[in-house]
This record gives sequence, C-alpha cells and structure tokens, in this order.
Amino acid sequence: MSNIVLAQDAVNLNQGLAAIGYGLAAIGPGIGVGLVWAAVINGTARQPEAQGKLMGIGWTTFALSEVLALLGFIVYFIASA
Repeated sequence: MSNIVLAQDAVNLNQGLAAIGYGLAAIGPGIGVGLVWAAVINGTARQPEAQGKLMGIGWTTFALSEVLALLGFIVYFIASA
C-alpha cells in the first residue's frame, strides 16, 4: 500500500495533462488563422480594389485567434501548477 502512495507522489500527472490540453487547444487557433488568411487571399484575388478593407479585417481576426492561443497558454500554467 505504501509503495502505491509513493508512486503517486513521484509522478505528477497535472503537468503532462496540461501540456496535452494546451496542444489540443492550440489546434483551433492554428486552423482559424489559416482560414482567415485564406479568406483574405481569396477575397483579394476576386476583388483587388478591396484589399485595404480585407487586410484590416484579416489582421483583426488574426489577433482574436491568437488571443485564444494565449489564453490556452495561461491556462496551461495554471493547470500545471
């Protein structure tokens, strides 16, 4: 019984699970950033005169997607503690 308790103390699962969770959470913003810039490129190719507006919208949505990744990074540190 005491060996089982010692093994549980030796392995800290929180940090590993937090890293896996952050890895899974980073997939969403990665896909989102790809979709945003693909839409900007397609929109610019179809209507070149709207490039200025599309780039502004693209940078705004890119920043929002990256904020989600940063929130996941903060949650990783909170969960691994």
